Amino acid sequence: MNTSPQELLITHTYKEIDAIITAANRVILGKERAIRLALACLFARGHLLIEDLPGVGKTTLSHVLASTLGLGFQRIQFTSDLLPADILGVSIYNRETSAFSFHPGPVFTQVILADEINRATPRTQSALLEAMEEQQVTIEGETRPLPEPFFVIATQNPSHHVGTFPLPESQLDRFMMRIELGYPDTGAERELLMGSDRRELLKHIKPVIKPERLIEIQYLAGKIHASSAILDYLQDLLEFSRKSNEFQNGLSPRAGLAILHAAKSWALMEGHAEVLPEDIQAILPGVIGHRLHGLENLNTSSGDLANHLIRQVPIP
Repeated sequence: MNTSPQELLITHTYKEIDAIITAANRVILGKERAIRLALACLFARGHLLIEDLPGVGKTTLSHVLASTLGLGFQRIQFTSDLLPADILGVSIYNRETSAFSFHPGPVFTQVILADEINRATPRTQSALLEAMEEQQVTIEGETRPLPEPFFVIATQNPSHHVGTFPLPESQLDRFMMRIELGYPDTGAERELLMGSDRRELLKHIKPVIKPERLIEIQYLAGKIHASSAILDYLQDLLEFSRKSNEFQNGLSPRAGLAILHAAKSWALMEGHAEVLPEDIQAILPGVIGHRLHGLENLNTSSGDLANHLIRQVPIP
């Protein structure tokens, strides 16, 4: 059987993605699934929220992704006194020219790390909304485009920590995925304790692909085929979440699109020419965990909610 050009392209891309994951695994030990989910989110043109305790590698993962993909990177430490202008930029009066000149903020980069985003006030958190949704910002009446690709990685501490402001639902929904890193397993932690400083390893990471190639991968991920049966399965999942009395609210159409786009990216990463049910199931916890909330009689962890949906909704 002859191999189609599309299948050859998918095979080549699969090998490139595998090289990216291998490079990231050298720095982020024992967290391959988290790396794969983060890449799936990026390839689907989404934004990523990482929620976990301090010190488990959230910031390091962000650095690794930017470095292996050859992308520009800026980190913003969110604090209670951070202002929107500190993110977006500000116009400053120039006495020599007698005019205002715009000084762009750190949001004008390809990968932005919003570190501990829930330590800033809601007003400052919302400064990222237009950037995440429209890939542009409007400042003083002028709309300014952001670089391409543009990827926001936000980290947040658990909501019970002192000094945090919960993200509003509207902002949470802008994140395609929410993931957790958790503690490393025993073997990975021993290697971490005995190995080099992760900050030193970051200095030696070389890009595996160029930004232009990343844009091509994003385009290819969007072209992965989803059959009518797969769309039926996706709609059945959405319908069950809306009609079941086990959830506070059902999944929105935006959530359905996020599941589909992330599943296409995951399929590409697995070398599939079309989306399979297991591709949807693989990304489901990350996509629905911050969107779907169970009632008291149902465990509300993202993994349990996703597994409950998978068990209750048969594959067509």
